[in-house]
Amino acid sequence: MAEQITKRQVTVPVMADLAARGEQPEILFWVGCAGAFDDRYKRVTRAFVRILEHVGIKYAVLGMEETCTGDPAKRAGNEFLFQMQAMQNITTLDGYQIKKIVTACPHCFNTIKNEYPALGGNYEVIHHSTFLQQLINEGKVGVAGGGEFKGQRITFHDSCYLGRANNIYEAPRDVLATLDADLVEMKRSRANGLCCGAGGAQMWKEAEPGNKEVNIERTEEALFTLDGNAPALAQTRGVEDGNAGATPSPRANTRGAIIAVSCPFCMTMMSDGVKNKERESDVQVFDLAELIASAEGLNA
Repeated sequence: MAEQITKRQVTVPVMADLAARGEQPEILFWVGCAGAFDDRYKRVTRAFVRILEHVGIKYAVLGMEETCTGDPAKRAGNEFLFQMQAMQNITTLDGYQIKKIVTACPHCFNTIKNEYPALGGNYEVIHHSTFLQQLINEGKVGVAGGGEFKGQRITFHDSCYLGRANNIYEAPRDVLATLDADLVEMKRSRANGLCCGAGGAQMWKEAEPGNKEVNIERTEEALFTLDGNAPALAQTRGVEDGNAGATPSPRANTRGAIIAVSCPFCMTMMSDGVKNKERESDVQVFDLAELIASAEGLNA
C-alpha cells in the first residue's frame, strides 16, 4: 500500500462481481462512452471514482455490460437504434435491480432519466454535479479554505442537457463556490447559455456553412469573461443585457484561469476552442469532479 490514499491503485467494483456475492451497491456509476473511451474524459472518471472511494460510498459500474444509452442515435433521428440500445441497457439494469444511478454525462443523465421510463426503465438518476453538491452539504466532502483554487478566476459553462433540459443551474455553481475562487459569469449563462456546439448529435457530423464554429464563439466569450474584457463582451450577441452577469474587472494576467464544465462534449469543444485561440498556457478546462478531487488532494 502506498503512503498516501491519493497514490494508491483503485480497483473499481463491477456489478457482476457484487451480484455474484449477493451484494448491492448504494449507487451505480454510469461511466458513459466518453468516460470509458475518451482519453481526456477518462481523467474525469478517475477523479469521480477517487471521490467515491474517499467518502466510502458503496458503488459499482457495469463494466463491459454498459453500452451507449442511445442518445446520439436518437438525436440523429434513428429511433429504432435508440430503442434497441435502450432496451438492452434496461434489461441489464433491471436484471441487477438497480435503483439509483449517478453519471458525469448530462446526455446519459437526460436519456436515462427522461426517456427510459417510456420504455419501462424507471430509476433515480443523478448528475454528478448534484451528487457532489449533496456530498458537500452532508459534510462528506469539504475543501478547507478553498484549497489550491482559492482566488483563481473561474467561469462555468452551462451544459444544455443539464441546464435548459433539466433546469440544473445551482448545483454546479454551489460546488464551485466551495473552492472559494473568483467565480465570474459569462454574459450568456444559465437559461440563456450558449451551446458548446456538440449537442443534438452535432458532435458526430461536419460543421455546416457559416462564419464561425459555435465552440469558437463560446470559447471567445469565456476568454473575454476571464480577461475582464468589457468592450468585447459588449459585442456578444444573443442575450438581453438584463440577463447578463456583471462584467468582471479587467485582469492583466489570467494565468491559472479556468473554464469549468460538467459534460464530456463541452470538455472537448471548449478545450478545442482554447487551443484554437492558443491560450493553453494560461487557461485550462476542467470538470467539476477534477476540481474537487484536486482540491481534496485526491490524485486522479
